[in-house]
Amino acid sequence: MPAGAPRVFVSHLAGVAVFDPNGDQVGRVRDVVAMLRLPGRPPRVLGLVVEVIGRRRIFLPMTRVTGVESGQVITTGVLNMRRFEQRPTETLVLGELLDRTVRLVETGDPVTVLDVSMSQLPARREWEVDKVFVRRGRTRALRRRGETLTVDWSAVTGFSLEEQGQGAETLLATFEQLRPADLANVLHHLSAKRRGEVAAALDDERLADVLEELPDDDQVEILGKLKEERAADVLEAMDPDDAADLLSELPEPDKERLLDLMRPRDAADMRRLMSYEEGSAGGLMTTEPIVLRPDATVADALARVRDQDLTPALAAQVYVCRPPDQTPTGRYLGIIHFQRLLRDPPFTLVGAAVDSDLPTLPPDTPLPVVAGHLATYNLLAAPVVDETGSLLGAVTVDDVLDHLLPSDWRERELHAGMALPEAADGR
Repeated sequence: MPAGAPRVFVSHLAGVAVFDPNGDQVGRVRDVVAMLRLPGRPPRVLGLVVEVIGRRRIFLPMTRVTGVESGQVITTGVLNMRRFEQRPTETLVLGELLDRTVRLVETGDPVTVLDVSMSQLPARREWEVDKVFVRRGRTRALRRRGETLTVDWSAVTGFSLEEQGQGAETLLATFEQLRPADLANVLHHLSAKRRGEVAAALDDERLADVLEELPDDDQVEILGKLKEERAADVLEAMDPDDAADLLSELPEPDKERLLDLMRPRDAADMRRLMSYEEGSAGGLMTTEPIVLRPDATVADALARVRDQDLTPALAAQVYVCRPPDQTPTGRYLGIIHFQRLLRDPPFTLVGAAVDSDLPTLPPDTPLPVVAGHLATYNLLAAPVVDETGSLLGAVTVDDVLDHLLPSDWRERELHAGMALPEAADGR
């Protein structure tokens, strides 16, 4: 490659903003599309997978890329807004090439792909993959020594072979900063094989967060590829209402095996949630709101609200109940909103600051009534209380929206009519 020709390591493109010539951002890079060629010939880079508004993925041909520099991609401003569909002859560089085990042509040694670089051909807008950044060997000891090297594409072989048990560490490091909803979008667009490998490499908490953002079919598929003990651990790490929804999608024998492997308390919560009608307050609620006894202080409440693992909806208020303070609780006394906690002195007992006038929801309350209740009282969450006066859980606005939207809303295009002109994609 002539001196001065542009070269970019593909992992550095992940998440990079894409701008039109006027400086307006149109999306972010999520992958690079390449076409493998005859052995020894560098793959041709066809274009970029760009995520635009609504998490829709489109294809941006490299012929419409005018610049890749300073952490940004510049386009001609003409985009085809059709959803990207991978073709059989195409390879996703981030999704499918990273973490592969290939071999050095000269020695036959196995190496693991950590990154690849692409370069622009002289005086043309065409790009090709020219270099491969690899780690020699596969042991943790070698990884600690950092025995890495950069070689020409022609110096390695094995990319065209189907690989079983491909790792995912490098791919996950590339997308480490993504929110769970965005990482879920990445997983949804991978092949089923690669999706299972990536899910297996995620820790339980991260996988639980991602599963909650995936369509039902993807959730069931991923859970089915995990060992049963780990599947039970992941379900325990999910929000109880989401875990119950996922369990309800499984065949009865699979559901019972997983429930038997879960901690008794978590399994009891799952069974209780699944006993309510789908779409009712009981079926929508989480069983883990913030519950305090009346002799707790405002300082205690604020400490609980600060928990970074709580969603904003659950952190917006605390529920005051007689012991026991785990759902189903003792008698429900009322609610305290976060703003009230900020106004009262830290030593104030929550029992003296409770709002006992706000109506509660019976567990059989239908979804439209739940939605109307939240709207009427401007709430992010509402208490679900049974006929004995015990707090069963809380319904949050995000769960209500999840059930009010069409069942396939996670996969649908949420920005119809986006005003960008279409153009041929060149593929």
